[in-house]
Amino acid sequence: MANVEGIFAGNFDSPLSELGMRQAEQTAEYIASHFTVDSIYSSDLKRALAVGKAVADKFGTNVTSQKNLREISAGLWEGRKFSELCVEFESFRGAWLNDIGNASCDGGETVAQLQKRFVEAVKEIAEANRGKTVVITTHAIPIRSLQCFCEKKTLDEMKNVPWVSNASVTELEYDNGEFTVVRVGYDLHLGDCVSRLPANV
Repeated sequence: MANVEGIFAGNFDSPLSELGMRQAEQTAEYIASHFTVDSIYSSDLKRALAVGKAVADKFGTNVTSQKNLREISAGLWEGRKFSELCVEFESFRGAWLNDIGNASCDGGETVAQLQKRFVEAVKEIAEANRGKTVVITTHAIPIRSLQCFCEKKTLDEMKNVPWVSNASVTELEYDNGEFTVVRVGYDLHLGDCVSRLPANV
């Protein structure tokens, strides 16, 4: 719903829109037809949990929610329209739009803090599920920061890592403490339902 309304959700617990629910179902169907899933983890925010539950329903299992899989805590930006943020916050129209890896949300997390807690959470999940297939449903900035980490890019380089589309599938392999990126942002299964973040993010 936040994307439809053009607002920065962050930890603001916005539900999925009707399109988002269709995307969740199509992604769940894709995962169920291509993978044998052992465990499902999710951010505890409604929009991510809805995707996790759609996947879990395909496998007759449950979702484990974790706060550390949440989107960035955006402080004063949460629930605000992107157009308003561009006008009111130099930090948004400056670092966020041009050097996101070094950005900081006013009253919230830095992207560096988000990357640290998210990567640690994903590593813990990977270590606890060695040799298994795990689904993690999360958010755009965590995925972008994790891709940056896995590809051994610095946060200075994160501005060159594009956003993934909504409800897309990013696949990683984990072995000997290292992540390997298999593919990022796969969304062909969504057909005409593909949607992306607004251009002013």
